[in-house]
Amino acid sequence: MILGIETSCDETAAAIVVRDQFGNSTIRSNVVRSQLDEHAAFGGVVPELAARAHVTYLDHIIAQACREAGIALGDVDAIAATAGPGLIGGVLVGLTTAKALAAALDKPLIAVNHLEAHALTARLTDGVAFPYLMLLVSGGHSQFVLVRGVGDYERWGTTIDDALGEAFDKVAKLLSLGHPGGPAVEAIAKSGDPKRFKFPRPLLREARLDFSFSGLKTAVRLQAEALAPLRDQDVADIAASFQAAVAEIVAVRGRQALARFKAELPGHEPRLIVAGGVAANQAIGAALRQACAEAGASLIVPPIALCTDNGAMVAWAGAERFMLGAIDPLDVVARPRWPLDLPDMKVTSDAA
Repeated sequence: MILGIETSCDETAAAIVVRDQFGNSTIRSNVVRSQLDEHAAFGGVVPELAARAHVTYLDHIIAQACREAGIALGDVDAIAATAGPGLIGGVLVGLTTAKALAAALDKPLIAVNHLEAHALTARLTDGVAFPYLMLLVSGGHSQFVLVRGVGDYERWGTTIDDALGEAFDKVAKLLSLGHPGGPAVEAIAKSGDPKRFKFPRPLLREARLDFSFSGLKTAVRLQAEALAPLRDQDVADIAASFQAAVAEIVAVRGRQALARFKAELPGHEPRLIVAGGVAANQAIGAALRQACAEAGASLIVPPIALCTDNGAMVAWAGAERFMLGAIDPLDVVARPRWPLDLPDMKVTSDAA
């Protein structure tokens, strides 16, 4: 039974998750407090405000998670917390709280890589076996990762400039649609013409699996400036055309990544797992379903509440590591940057 703590950005979250020796899971509680109200006036996340909100609410969120799970805090077997990557102030709040609890309760501490928590979520929700391909699309990350096992990751492609979630936020801000940008762009795009503007699809003629969204954002800005002042229909058409470009980019890259998976791992069922907040976008989801159908692959998207930042995914990643004997000392450090494919992610033979 693991307590998971997540404070890497603008959600304060805690959860209690149980994993048995066969890998079966039960989410006993999963409490998330969004900070949208704190940041709404600024059009984006303000790191200092995020960290202060975590300090204010985290203890209450942990207590609520325990109440909803029907347990006392001392009943948990270990405490897992995001140790990076993320906004360092927020990460420090969660990790320091986890260290204090681990020391006071004499419980093991597991420092969780936020990206690994996303990567392993499909095992929590769908019991997916290794290996599989993951597409992580969020406000801070856009990458394809081959997931071979706990701590064993191979990054196949990433963004060379902006993350997809960030691109949605910037386009929404440009069109005065508010924050967060993803849901706002998707909502207004439903009444727009996705074929009115032919926005660029950067890098698609290249064989590599990397993304680039900076040029696409620039094209959107130039088009908006050319039409100013924008009518409501102009805004809807720009949003729809931008979303169509993004969906095509992601689908093409998905086909390429699945082709590589089938070529390099011919004995394994091709499966694409999508994680991160952008996984909620229906147009992107439809494009990926089509790509997977054409490739003869399975598409697995965990429930949206578990795709966005939450404590259950951190608790599960902690449980996976704990079952392999991988725990961390109390002097483990927080990391603003922590790529999945670093050697120190792997579970050593000593730990196992």
